[in-house]
Amino acid sequence: MTLGKAVPDISRIPPGLHFVSTPIGAARDITLRALDILAGADVLAAEDTRTLRHLMEIHGIALGGRPLIAYHDHNGEAARPRLIAALQDGKSVAYASEAGTPLVADPGFQLSRAAIAAGLTVLAAPGPSAVLCALTVSGLPSDRFLFAGFLPNKRAARRSVLRELSVVPGTLVFYESPRRIAACLRDMVEVLGEKRSAAVCRELTKKYEEVTRGELGELADAFAQRDVKGEIVVVVDRATAAEAKSETVVEVLKKVMLTHSLKDAAALVADELGLPKRDVYQLALGLESKA
Repeated sequence: MTLGKAVPDISRIPPGLHFVSTPIGAARDITLRALDILAGADVLAAEDTRTLRHLMEIHGIALGGRPLIAYHDHNGEAARPRLIAALQDGKSVAYASEAGTPLVADPGFQLSRAAIAAGLTVLAAPGPSAVLCALTVSGLPSDRFLFAGFLPNKRAARRSVLRELSVVPGTLVFYESPRRIAACLRDMVEVLGEKRSAAVCRELTKKYEEVTRGELGELADAFAQRDVKGEIVVVVDRATAAEAKSETVVEVLKKVMLTHSLKDAAALVADELGLPKRDVYQLALGLESKA
């Protein structure tokens, strides 16, 4: 049997805003339903119109005379009214981010909010997601996880966010730039501890896909001098049960810091609760800065 191209079913595209997930690498990862929507929607919108046009060409979908509207973080205020107007006219509007699932560290949130506020239908064609792909290949628990997006560029702000997340009892997932991955891993070692298991997932589903697994200390050493390229997802194991009891740690620290220096208090609490001294010291620094 010879398999040909799937024939798009454009007869069931209802009016409304359709968020379409697109491949993060391999073009064949797109779903049949996504192709149906791209083929049948009255209006197309995209974070990058060139990328969407190329994807449609790969799969043999003609744009025809339909409008293809750019919608991204820089022009949302101007482009959003046009899309909402099309929806209010009873048209179907398909929106695709450059890669992956719209709204997940990608544009689309304000468009979704505006459509919902106007009483319009909002639908999703689920599919590729770098978050879920990384969780799948990381080898880390996926029953409970927190997607934290991109960490701040500046070190102080990045470490502050990491301290807030350090006690989350779920696997942590971050997007990261190849230019900052070495600094990011160093800060993770300082704040989360060098022994936490983690995975650096690079270029998922693409030709040079690479997943590097190990403890944070090992990964920080491995990426310290590397010239890294491509899109990166970092997955970090959850806090231990002791770490997750953040309120207990904070309460004990506050009491001990009343009669001891910051360094001594951190050491005493770490020994008492069986926590890494470096982690408790960082928490103590945060408490002192807020005092």
